[in-house]
Amino acid sequence: MPVTITPHPDGAVLAVRAQPGARKSAVLGEHGGALKVAVTAPPEDGRANAAILELLRDWLGVRRSEVELIAGHASRAKQVLVRGRSATELAAAVAGKLNG
Repeated sequence: MPVTITPHPDGAVLAVRAQPGARKSAVLGEHGGALKVAVTAPPEDGRANAAILELLRDWLGVRRSEVELIAGHASRAKQVLVRGRSATELAAAVAGKLNG
C-alpha cells in the first residue's frame, strides 16, 4: 500500500505514523498507508513532534520552513504539510527514498 499523500493549497500533506521513544531515529517505511517514522524523543512537550519534523526535513531534503505539522499533535497518526511540492512530486520523492 502506498503512503497517503493528498494535495493541499500550499503543497502536499503526508500521512505519518509516529513511533516516539524508539531506540534510534529513522524512517521505517510504509505502515497502513502512512510513512512510519521512529524518533528517540519522548512524546512530551512536543519533543517527539519536533524530532519527527527534523527527521523528515533531512530525509526529504527540504528547508525547515517547508515542513509543518498540521494535524495529530497528540496522536500517533499525524498529517505533515510539505510546502512547495505537489502531491505527485512528494509521492515520487517518498517512493524513491523508500525503494532506493
